[in-house]
Amino acid sequence: MMRVVFKRELIEGLLEYAKEAHPNEILVLLRGKKKGTEIIIESVVIPPFSIGGEGFASFNPYLLPADMSIVGSVHSHPSGVKRPSTQDLLYGFGPIIVILGYPYRDPIADVAVFDREGNIVPFKLF
Repeated sequence: MMRVVFKRELIEGLLEYAKEAHPNEILVLLRGKKKGTEIIIESVVIPPFSIGGEGFASFNPYLLPADMSIVGSVHSHPSGVKRPSTQDLLYGFGPIIVILGYPYRDPIADVAVFDREGNIVPFKLF
């Protein structure tokens, strides 16, 4: 079974970014590497010209340079619902989708990780 590993500081920074943008959604890409059954998240990439508003966040993938280290995306759900929508599953970028849910305070309770089929993926912080 796949598992995702994050640095606590990285998740805390993403939660802060989402809190500052609220009620607009944020969208960033995750850079990392696969090691056995784990995906280790090392950093984030803010896509060029990405936009976010109430109920949406997007970017043009054709503006990204080729980067084989992109392993997924993270975006916020200002509603607090930490389940991927149909659009999230259809337009996710990479094998994992991370959702940050309002109120963006707790690096465990306000974060959820899914595969591209919408199945929950366990994660841990270090």
